[in-house]
Amino acid sequence: MFNSLSDRLQGVFSGLRSKGRLTEGDIEGAMREIRLALLEADVNFKVVKSFVAAVKERALTAEVLDSLTPAQNVVKIVLDQLTGLLGGTGSGLVLTSRIPNVIMLVGLQGSGKTTAAAKLAYRLKQQGHSPLLVAADVYRPAAADQLESLGGDIGVPVFRGDGAHPVGIAQAAVREAIDGLRDVVIIDTAGRLHVDEEMMAEAGAIKEATRPDQVLMVVDAMTGQDVVNVAAAFAERVDFDGVVMAKMDGDARGGGALSIREVTGKPIKFVSEGEKPSSLEEFHPDRMAKRILGMGDVVTLIEKAQAVSDEEFSQAEAERMARAELTFDDFLTINRQVRKLGGIGSLLKALPGGEKALGAGQVDEGALDRMEVIIHSMTKAERTRPSLLNGSRRQRIATGAGVQVFEVNQLVKQFDETRRMMKKMQGPMGMQSGGKGKKGKKGKRSRGRGLRSLPGLGQFSAADLKGLEDMLK
Repeated sequence: MFNSLSDRLQGVFSGLRSKGRLTEGDIEGAMREIRLALLEADVNFKVVKSFVAAVKERALTAEVLDSLTPAQNVVKIVLDQLTGLLGGTGSGLVLTSRIPNVIMLVGLQGSGKTTAAAKLAYRLKQQGHSPLLVAADVYRPAAADQLESLGGDIGVPVFRGDGAHPVGIAQAAVREAIDGLRDVVIIDTAGRLHVDEEMMAEAGAIKEATRPDQVLMVVDAMTGQDVVNVAAAFAERVDFDGVVMAKMDGDARGGGALSIREVTGKPIKFVSEGEKPSSLEEFHPDRMAKRILGMGDVVTLIEKAQAVSDEEFSQAEAERMARAELTFDDFLTINRQVRKLGGIGSLLKALPGGEKALGAGQVDEGALDRMEVIIHSMTKAERTRPSLLNGSRRQRIATGAGVQVFEVNQLVKQFDETRRMMKKMQGPMGMQSGGKGKKGKKGKRSRGRGLRSLPGLGQFSAADLKGLEDMLK
């Protein structure tokens, strides 16, 4: 979403770095470019004015102008101001000791409330809670059916209350949660195509009847600056606690996301990128600011990696791995682990410059799919004993996988390079001899050691990927 803004800002910083020492004229020119970049990104003009003024004031100090690295200082100032603009510190979901906790979602029709409700339920379920979804939108056709379908996909029950008034449905759902020992109730309320009195009155009545612990407003990040006006109207009438920014993976300019915190005073609590239930993530202003400035977001990837469970290996497999006897089945395992982390795209977005490489088409995100197809076209013996892969076998594999022979040869070459690398290590895949992992647990396999050999990562150096590999251990 912020690709265009990110490119513009990085261009400004690149121009500053090329100048060495900076003058007041250089700073003035940079501030003008930053102002234009923010306005083109559809950021509220009042927000742009105060943001640029704050950056300019700090950038024109002697500490910056007389510095040996003034451009870096300007980048740091912009990063700090951008982080503050987005909220400064994270503001996650706050659950109380009340049973059940009630979470109410509000917003306009089409903003993504129903999908966000299901994603939030999935997130809470993964954290050990027992959520109950409530279909309180009785006006939009098939709204309850959609929520029930989403709930079925993630294994969360949905309370419908067909035929009842939305307030009655919400009240009955809370009683149902108490009887069914559900500790969180998520109410999906009705929306309209625009802010109107009827919608606000109903939302207020549901809030009064259920006294929710959290009221979250779901906004469509692709709506642009108009999101701010909608949020301001809801803040006045419903007094919500935070914002869920949906559809952050769209190609809109993203000005609403940059403006909403400053204008309404309400924090962004979650962002959603993608359609998968797991795509709802807690919002961290500092990490988003770094992404916008092209600095990557390794911390979020670390958290994703920690959430992916280690795969267990038998003692025989552990001993084989300790001898660096890598097989193509191990390549498939690495592939599965990368997919759990969101694929190569997610890995690269965490690297500085990774999003730019993806946007420029320099990364082949389908490479892992082709690798998997090629390996599955091998026999079990060929996957276990790669030395069997002579010319005729490679031709057969290429035909079966629907690829060219040179692609099979490339995969074999990558495999051989990975195996040679492992043999140079004291313990391949992070395991010491004897089958013990770095933490001393037998059969535990570390992630990431094969990353630099994966298709699609060829243009990144070993130094670029070292942080990821260490992180994924």
